[in-house]
Amino acid sequence: LLPPAPNPFNPTTTLTYEVPAGGGAVLLRVYDLAGHVVRTLVEGHRDAGRHEQVWDGRDAGGRPAPSGVYLFRLTAGGSSVSRTAVMTK
Repeated sequence: LLPPAPNPFNPTTTLTYEVPAGGGAVLLRVYDLAGHVVRTLVEGHRDAGRHEQVWDGRDAGGRPAPSGVYLFRLTAGGSSVSRTAVMTK
């Protein structure tokens, strides 16, 4: 999982990630600093290679998320990586 770009962002940021050879299950979620899941961006099988996912700054219910620091956690190929980004309004 590469650092989100742009960072800080308003209202969208792009997450670029690599899936290991052979592909596999991928889970990419957005969390607030309290550890609550804000939104699941990717859940399912992805082919090997580079992928991009845009977060539009909205929660799972489609409501705009508040300004603040968000954690992006990618789980793929048996490992997890996290990055942070700041949404400003």
